[in-house]
Amino acid sequence: METSEISLHEAKLYQALEKRGAAWSTAKELAKDAGIAERTARAHLLKLAKLNLMDVVEVFPAHRYRLAEKAEKRNAGYLARLIYAVEVFGITQ
Repeated sequence: METSEISLHEAKLYQALEKRGAAWSTAKELAKDAGIAERTARAHLLKLAKLNLMDVVEVFPAHRYRLAEKAEKRNAGYLARLIYAVEVFGITQ
């Protein structure tokens, strides 16, 4: 599942997740924070969940997401690349 490229949108979404910390957030909220389309946010959140970097709660009417507390242990390599991508793209909080 892991790809070699990280998009600007994925880096923005990661930064939005970091900013929210341990708070549970919907894809709509994160998309707004990241300045990306909700559909794009949902696709990247699904990818990050499959990479074990996210905690997901499937509740109605919208799933909730947050960075996993053990994300670094679950997939340290991809997390390091995400952090580096944020720096390369010059994304600030």
